[in-house]
Amino acid sequence: MMAMLVYPLAGTVLSLTLFAAAARADDVPFLDTAPLCKGIANQSSLQEGFRKVSFDECMKAEQQDRDQLSKEWSQFSASDKTHCVTETTMGGESSYTELMTCLEMARDVKELDASAQQPDDTPKPPQKRRKGSH
Repeated sequence: MMAMLVYPLAGTVLSLTLFAAAARADDVPFLDTAPLCKGIANQSSLQEGFRKVSFDECMKAEQQDRDQLSKEWSQFSASDKTHCVTETTMGGESSYTELMTCLEMARDVKELDASAQQPDDTPKPPQKRRKGSH
């Protein structure tokens, strides 16, 4: 009986969370980075040769990434924000580092596409004449 009440409630909470995130598209979303940092802290001791990362260090790094993202948030298009927030939050663990990387890559691809569309004004070297040509 309890499970029948919990699952619909979880779906409602998820729906309301997604709706609230969509309503505040101009704000950096609040991501729950604790599960990610717990996993990193637990697994960092298993990786020989690498520095062990504590939960607190991970959470501090994620907060720093969120602060940086807040400064740059207005530079990203609404469609890229929507896409990257959706991609970052699907599948469970979320990370501001992952969100920032997604947004920067989307922005950089657009800049590359725009520069590829512009005519190239750099002078071309003269072509060599073939023997027998005048």
